[in-house]
Amino acid sequence: MTDRHVMRCLGMSRVVIEDGKVVEVGEPQIKFCPLFKKYRNIDEITPDIVKENIEFRIGSFGMCSGDREIRMKDFLSFGISEILSSALKHGAIDAAVIAADGCGTVIVNDPEIVQGLGGRISGLCETSPISSVIDGVGRDNVLDPDTAAMDALRGIRKAKSMGFSRVAVTVVSMEDADSIRKEFGDGAIIMAVHTSGTSEEDACVAFDVCDVVTACASEHIRNESKNRDLLIAGNRIPVYGVSDKGRELIMMRLEEINKEPRNGSEPEIPPHPLI
Repeated sequence: MTDRHVMRCLGMSRVVIEDGKVVEVGEPQIKFCPLFKKYRNIDEITPDIVKENIEFRIGSFGMCSGDREIRMKDFLSFGISEILSSALKHGAIDAAVIAADGCGTVIVNDPEIVQGLGGRISGLCETSPISSVIDGVGRDNVLDPDTAAMDALRGIRKAKSMGFSRVAVTVVSMEDADSIRKEFGDGAIIMAVHTSGTSEEDACVAFDVCDVVTACASEHIRNESKNRDLLIAGNRIPVYGVSDKGRELIMMRLEEINKEPRNGSEPEIPPHPLI
């Protein structure tokens, strides 16, 4: 059976990987990303650049393959997986519900596995189960080992059933975020990720419902952030602390890396174009 993985990554390009090979690369919607400029010196995102980068990830750490490495130290100084890793290390949360290639939604309480799974991928839309990845994170920690389904709401339900009380969950759907908040109230820390292309309505929902929101390349998230009282970190891709708990987790990470929150006078280096 062919394993298939679909991502929206590197400029919101649609990438399909089958049996460890890149078989489809779409046209990037975003041409410049400050993170890829900083870490890979990429000035313009093109389909060829996307394919080359994805092949590099497959070769270097086995993304979407049976050679997948699942543990990792910090990569970005400040990102969602880094915030979650720090929160786990310092006991601010006792589990994180995230999604990753080869396993789908998983419940993780090891900081290095959170970083290993989440720190080197983005925009995962679809994935297939890979036995070595599932075994590495623990079959009991995977929402659906047979299908590698991705479902944040079912993931946090499973985390709670496993006895975890302070659970953070990453979401890409504001419908999921709203459902999680209604079901679990303050018992869930909700982190909105991969927000590029978010509608104006969903941008409002993100700040109404979530504890932490990433700006990504979203025009509407950035516009709505100007109407809110937020803690902001990062000048390339801002991360917004919305609730008291979200601010606490962001400050915990900033203190760990000896950084300060961003003040309003610091220039931002945004992706282009914003969508």
